[in-house]
Order: sequence, then C-alpha cells, then structure tokens
Amino acid sequence: MRHLSLVAAFAVASWSCGTDSSKTKSANPGGAADSGAKAAAGADLTGAGATFPAIVYAKWIDTYATKTGVKINYQPIGSGGGIKQLQEQTVDFGASDAPMTDAEMAGAKGGPVMHIPMVGGVVAIAYNLSGVTQPIKLTPGLLADIFAGKLTKWSDSRIAAANPGLKLPATDILVVHRSEGSGTTYIFSDYLSSVSPAWKASPGKGKELQWPVGLGAKGNDGVAAQVKSTPGAVGYVELAYAKQNNLSTALLQNADGKFVAPTAEAATNAVQEAAAKLPANTDYRISIVNSPGATSYPISSLTWLLIYKKQPDAAKAKKLTDFIRWALQEGGPQASALDYAPLPKPVVDKLVARLDSLSGTGSTP
Repeated sequence: MRHLSLVAAFAVASWSCGTDSSKTKSANPGGAADSGAKAAAGADLTGAGATFPAIVYAKWIDTYATKTGVKINYQPIGSGGGIKQLQEQTVDFGASDAPMTDAEMAGAKGGPVMHIPMVGGVVAIAYNLSGVTQPIKLTPGLLADIFAGKLTKWSDSRIAAANPGLKLPATDILVVHRSEGSGTTYIFSDYLSSVSPAWKASPGKGKELQWPVGLGAKGNDGVAAQVKSTPGAVGYVELAYAKQNNLSTALLQNADGKFVAPTAEAATNAVQEAAAKLPANTDYRISIVNSPGATSYPISSLTWLLIYKKQPDAAKAKKLTDFIRWALQEGGPQASALDYAPLPKPVVDKLVARLDSLSGTGSTP
C-alpha cells in the first residue's frame, strides 16, 4: 500500500500557508501565542495539534486546496499543544487524539467546544530486533510489564512462552515513549489502564505520564526514528509512522483472546463495535480501546478536530465546516490508503448534521 511520505506530509501541511516544514516539526507545544500566529500568514484557516492523524490531514489539506483554493495551515505539534492553542484562540481549530477533559473544556476562552471525530487509527507497538523475522506476540500483561520496566530482556521466559518456536535474542529491552503532551500517549495509556490494574494505579492514563523507564522522543516521528536507530528498542506509534520507517510491529492479544495485527481494517472493526453502542446524545468523547470482536485491534482510537460551537467569524466558520464536511464525506478513500479507518456512514451523517447546527456558520451548501 502506498503512503504519503512523512517528509511530504509535513511539507504539505506547511506549504498550505507558505511556512517551512522544519519549523512545523520543531514547534513548541506550549507556545500557543508564538507558533500559532507566526505560521499562519497567508492561510485561510489555521489549526494545530495531534501528530497521530497528521499524515491524513496533510493529504486532505493538499487535495482540498487543489479543489477549492482554500489554504489551511496545520501544525502537528502534539495533542496537548493543540488543545492549548484552541483554548487561547490562537488557531481556528485544534486536533487531539485524547478528548478534552471537563477542566480543559472549562478553560477554553471561546466557550463550549465541539469534538468531531474524523477517522479511526491504530497505535502500533513497534520494535527493533534483528534476526527475528516473524511478528512477536504480546499479551496485555506482557505489554504493560515491558513499559513498566518489569521485563528487561527480550528472551524473558514470559515473552518466550507467548511466542513458542520463535528464537528471541537476549537483547536488553529499551522502552521509547513520547516526551511531550501526546494524544498517542493518552490512547496507549488508556489501553494499558483498561487491561492492567497495576498500570491504572500508576502511572495511569493521560497525555503526559511519569514513565517508570525509557527514553523520551518528540512526536510519532521522533519515537519511530528512535526505535529504528536503537537495537532492542520498543515504542508506540501511529501505524503509518511504523510503516514509513519499515518497523516491525507486534501482534496484540485482543479482548476476545485473539492475536491481531495493527491494520486499518482491524481499527475499522473496533470503530464499528463502538459506534453501534453510542447513545443518541453522545458528545463523541469516547474510548474504543480493547473493543470486543475477534478481529478488532485492541489499541484503536478515534482522533478529533476541536472547534468552538459559537464561531466568531462567519466566513471562516463556513470554510472550516465545509472542509470538515468534505473530509468526512469524501476523504474516506484517502484515509484508507494511508492506513486510517474511515468512520461508518451513519456516524458521518450525524456529524454533518452537528456541523450544520454551529452558530456563525452561515448558510451551508
């Protein structure tokens, strides 16, 4: 399957407003007033946040600019930075892989915030073990203990027991995790908290954690690069970043006891399981980790665009909602090609209806 290269992805997001992609990648997640305004020159719309969906957002932005002439600057600085910039109203939209907390919602200067899920995605467990040609199988308990520092050798008997017949090297396990506020960390720690009482107790769930062990790296791209360059390393990354870097990824045991590979199809299964159970009045701030189903991948998640319900600029609001509507209704094939899971049509229809209710959007097409 062909992918938009990571370099091109960041370049596309920056090109849309004429900025340098290296500046986008090195933006300070906490510098809301600084990075948001400086990079926005010439853009019709500005946004910032999650690196998890950055590849598909960049592709959508490029395609939409070609179709409509609307220029969108999106800075993939991490979910924490995206939420902060939205709260400070230095961007037109934020993006996050973790739904905003009630406290974060209350701190938004523009009033109530709407969560619009855009696609489903996969957090893959990527590792670097030379000579191991078959995917490693990991149970929930093994994964939690690896990232807690309780398992330190790849040849540990517990890992070997889950992988009969696979010769594992006596290599040290080096954990790589995100160094900044990250929605990918939230998804991963949400999953570990759901399957491991010990992990739930500490370090728990959040965009930033007190990690028991490991090295920090910035962004999904940073974690992927660190794993690729370090023998024995293991880290959690959005699937497209693992594929772009040709990283090996583990098969994970799901809620039905099946070992499942990280694929867009497996994420779609998890999304469909969750979507079928949503109440009519949902605000879409939901978790889909460890969803049931024999073919569901356990570390799947939605990723959200964050927009104010009351839009102060009607012209911008229309451009924003038109883009989101187009991405939801027409962006599915591009999302699939980049290993993201498009949302089921019934969910898309409900989200489009929500967009039409926004204050300040003016007439909709």
